[in-house]
Amino acid sequence: MTTLAEIRAKSGWRDIVEGQPQHIGIALLMTVGAYSLLSEPENAKPLLGLTVIGWAKLSIALALIHQFIVAFVFRAQLHKNLMTRLFGERDMHVWRVIFLPLLAARPITLILIGWADTVPITGMRVSELVLGAALLAPAIWGMHSTLVHFTLPRALGGDHFRDEFLAMPKVTKGVFKYTDNGMYGVVFLGLWGIALLFGSWNALIIALFQQSYIWVHMYCTEGPDMRRMFPPEPD
Repeated sequence: MTTLAEIRAKSGWRDIVEGQPQHIGIALLMTVGAYSLLSEPENAKPLLGLTVIGWAKLSIALALIHQFIVAFVFRAQLHKNLMTRLFGERDMHVWRVIFLPLLAARPITLILIGWADTVPITGMRVSELVLGAALLAPAIWGMHSTLVHFTLPRALGGDHFRDEFLAMPKVTKGVFKYTDNGMYGVVFLGLWGIALLFGSWNALIIALFQQSYIWVHMYCTEGPDMRRMFPPEPD
């Protein structure tokens, strides 16, 4: 097993920025694409001061801010121990305070979009309600598995902060018995469920953006980090 000190001893600026030009480029293209698919409802009243398009654009903006902050903190902590140098033993507490409100903003803004939106998805409400509930159920199970079996500190990227998290065994309970990435692959299905339950076209576009964009984080930021923290065993 490698250690954080060993990773930092070999780190260079190329390691810190690996995947981030791709992250920026894909994020830009996805944002333009999502904006082009949004549909302004006719005669829709503002909700809490914003139109449905305003809430949709805010949701996209908060997701972009969230993932760029995560990319910066993960790389700065993994390679330069930045959060620990700045905040000492409170590093993960500070990170939790930054991370969780931005994470919570994803479903909250999606609910507000669905609430304000009058643009239908298919008009077949019974089918949408059934499918929405069917997607929300595994998402709730995935969230339960994440909190109970994976634990919140690990979900927040604890392996970038402490060797004790890096040394923990692979989680194989709950949703993680069936998939290595229950958070991105299963929990985010709940966003689709919310959009379908509201029957909201614009919420569906934002759900598509949100789940697609979290995989950009996986491949551009977290994937390279995982390869350094968990290198393959030599034959």
